Amino acid sequence: MTDKEIAKIKFGLDSFGDIPVDENGKLFTHAEAIRQVIKEAVLADKLGIDVIALGEHHRPDFSISSPETVLAAIAGQTKNIKLASGVTVLSSDDPVRVFERFSTLDAVSNGRAQVILGRGSFTESFPLFGYELTDYETLFAEKIELFTQLLKEKPVTWQGTKRAPLDNADVYPKTESGHLDTLVGVGGSPQSMVRAAHYGLPVVLAIIGGSPERFVPYIDLYKRAAKEFGTEAHPVGMHSPGFIADSDKEARDIAWPAHKKNFDRIGKTRGWSPITRDHFINEVENGSLYIGSVETVAQKIAKAIKALGVQRFDLVYGGGPMPASARLKMVQLYGEKVIPRVRELLAEKSE
Repeated sequence: MTDKEIAKIKFGLDSFGDIPVDENGKLFTHAEAIRQVIKEAVLADKLGIDVIALGEHHRPDFSISSPETVLAAIAGQTKNIKLASGVTVLSSDDPVRVFERFSTLDAVSNGRAQVILGRGSFTESFPLFGYELTDYETLFAEKIELFTQLLKEKPVTWQGTKRAPLDNADVYPKTESGHLDTLVGVGGSPQSMVRAAHYGLPVVLAIIGGSPERFVPYIDLYKRAAKEFGTEAHPVGMHSPGFIADSDKEARDIAWPAHKKNFDRIGKTRGWSPITRDHFINEVENGSLYIGSVETVAQKIAKAIKALGVQRFDLVYGGGPMPASARLKMVQLYGEKVIPRVRELLAEKSE
């Protein structure tokens, strides 16, 4: 990689608004957890981290159900950091309202809004907003088609089967730039890669388990599909969970109990067996958990970027009930030490 290519790589942080604990092990309230994320985002901005991406969930173990609202609060206290959703569950939302909310965020943040559209790996939003899970595929296919038309910021005439038609409808506010930064979050569906290529949208891969190298064929598929459709194959990004501390042992000791609680709680609804310490360590050492000291995490991020050729890496932090103080320190280490070290390693590997 050249110096110019390395300089283009973006580094971000992702949060679902996990509920942290205080120094006495007491869980934060949802309101306190949201304010904690805002505090972490403000610190990330001061450290020069490129992106803060907030996921949308509608369940008790996560505090953020309206990412753009929290992002708007962050906008008022920051200057440079990109304000992204990670992801907006378009399938159970209305494309017009999503565009309106994020174009509004774009206005209040002076052009820093970014919407990442997804189908949703959690399904609580579907019954909550009156959608049938049997329509899972159709809902996203139709709504992303409409959303890409709205991105042109011109009157739209559109008709589908799961939403009222539009007849020469104009949507406001318009963005100042004429372009709302929009990506697609993909968790492992080849069809989603092809769809993103069809609409000429960039992709962020959610790589949360196993070796990152297994996603190389997905990136190749995206590029081939874009070529066949005659659209642009944009640089691909990725996000993966992790945690950083002063040593590998400290990072593992803090992350393991929180990770287990998080994994096992979700696993009960998905039929997973409880996670074991051995499985956790294997993911840390060989899979997609970026947990360890500054050097360990930096080495692993650099290896993944090189293997996949991605131009954005987002670290999903704070998984499960971690201490709030440890989360803040992690953000500090990521911005001050890990990101610069990753750039050094990429430069070394390219010599």
